Amino acid sequence: MTPSRAAQALATLLAIRQPVFLWGPPGVGKSQVVAQVAAGLDMELLDIRAVLLDPVDLRGLPKIGSDDRAHWCPPSFLPTSGRGVLFLDELNAAPPLVQAACYQLILDRRLGEYVLPEGWSVAGAGNREQDRAVVYRMPSALANRLVHLDFEADLDDWTAWAARSGICPEVVAFLRFRPALLQGFEPGSQARAFPSPRSWAFVSSIVQASPDPAVEMELYQGTVGEAAALEFAGFLRVWRELPDTDHVLRSPSQAPVPQEPAAVYAICEALARKAAADTIGALASYAKRLPLEFGVLLMRDAVRHDNAVAHTDAFAGWARENAHILV
Repeated sequence: MTPSRAAQALATLLAIRQPVFLWGPPGVGKSQVVAQVAAGLDMELLDIRAVLLDPVDLRGLPKIGSDDRAHWCPPSFLPTSGRGVLFLDELNAAPPLVQAACYQLILDRRLGEYVLPEGWSVAGAGNREQDRAVVYRMPSALANRLVHLDFEADLDDWTAWAARSGICPEVVAFLRFRPALLQGFEPGSQARAFPSPRSWAFVSSIVQASPDPAVEMELYQGTVGEAAALEFAGFLRVWRELPDTDHVLRSPSQAPVPQEPAAVYAICEALARKAAADTIGALASYAKRLPLEFGVLLMRDAVRHDNAVAHTDAFAGWARENAHILV
C-alpha cells in the first residue's frame, strides 16, 4: 500500500473510531502520515511513545478517596475532552507488560477508571519483525483488536509531499533519477546510515545549509550511507553545471538541452520550480525540445508547483499537441 492510500484508509478508520496499526520499515514516514491525516480531519494529535513508558505510566497511581477506597489517578497526558487521535507510536517496541496495559485502552476505550473521551480515536505504528528492528512480537490478543495497514515508500507520494514541504530540488531530481534509493533499508546490513524518506529529508536540510565542501561528502555518508552518498555527490556535480534556468526561460528555443539523463531530470526539476503564469509559455517551448517522457515530466511538475498554469493557453496548447500521450 502506498502512503497516500494508507492515509485514505486511516482517515476512514479514525472517523469511525476503529483502532488501527500502521506497519512499515524504519524511516518510511508512518508518524508523518498519522499527523497529516489528523490535521486533515481537524483532530488534535497526542503522540505517545509507548517504548518510553512503564505499565504504571498508563494506569496511573492509586490514592485513598473519601470513601476510604483506592482510586486510580490517570496520567495527565491522557486526554479528558475534545476530539483527536491518541497515537501510540512504536507500540510493538514497548515491553510486553506495556503492550498489555494498552489492551483495555485500545479495545474498551478505558483504562481502569479512566475513560477515553468520545471524540478520540486510537492509532498505533511500528516497524515490522522482518526489519530486525528492536520490536517484540505483538500478542495475538492485542493484534486482534486492531486493523493492520502495511505500507512502503512510494516515489510519487514522496515527491508530492516534498513539493509541499520545501525539500530542495536537487534531492527530488536525484530520486527521480534513482528511485530505487528512496528506501534502501536492508534488515541484515550492519550499516548505521541508510536511504529512507526520512533521511533524504535530512539530506535536503544539509544541502540547504551550504556545508563546507571539505565535509560535505562525510555529511551525506552519515545520513544515507556511503553508496547512496557517492551517487548523490556525483549527481550534485551534474546539477551545478546545468544551464542557468533564467537563461532557459529567456531563450527556451536556443538554450542548451542536456544529453545525460541525470542532467535532464535535474533541469526538469529546477525549471518546474519556476512555473507561473508568465513562465509557462517558455516552459512549454522548452518541453517540446526534450525527449517526450521528460517533456511530460516537466509540465506535470509545473502544474504540481502551480496548479493555475493548467488553465493557461500555453499549457492547453502543449496538452493538445501531446493528447495521445496524456490519455
